Parts: sequence; C-alpha cells; structure tokens
Amino acid sequence: MDRISALRNVEDALTAFEAGEADLTATERRVAAVLRTYATTFEGEDAVYRATGDPPVDGRVVVAPSPPAARERVVAVAGVDEEALDVFEVERV
Repeated sequence: MDRISALRNVEDALTAFEAGEADLTATERRVAAVLRTYATTFEGEDAVYRATGDPPVDGRVVVAPSPPAARERVVAVAGVDEEALDVFEVERV
C-alpha cells in the first residue's frame, strides 16, 4: 500500500466515523489496520524494523536505513536510555 492509498483509507475511516456509520472503536481498529498494512508493505529507501525484548521497546516498529539506526530510533521513541534497557533485538519486518 502506498502513502496515498493509506491516507485515502484513513480518510474513509474518518468519514464513516463522522457520518455515524462507525463508532470510535471500529474507527481505531480500521486506522490501525491501515497503518499495519502500510508498514508491512513500506516501499521507501529505508526498511521497517520491529523490536523484541522487554517493555517499553517490545513491539515497537520503526522505519530506518539499518539495524543500528533502527535500535537508536526504537530507544528514542520509547523515551528511555539504552543503558537502562536489557538486551533487545530489531528485525526487519
């Protein structure tokens, strides 16, 4: 799914919410599904990586040019110091 398709799908979900055709929970699920699909079919120069390990990094998904850069981005978005974390891995999605 390219960026424009993802944006259109999110817009469709919001339109359905605004029209009363969907509640907030259904809209959140629909938008999350769009984001998951977009992330797993990402077509940029960078790649998508998922972190596995202890909270708060476990399950974080980031876009980065390399595994070391992905580790840095995971730590940054988790808002913690890498030294404070136990070992965690990043793998390409």
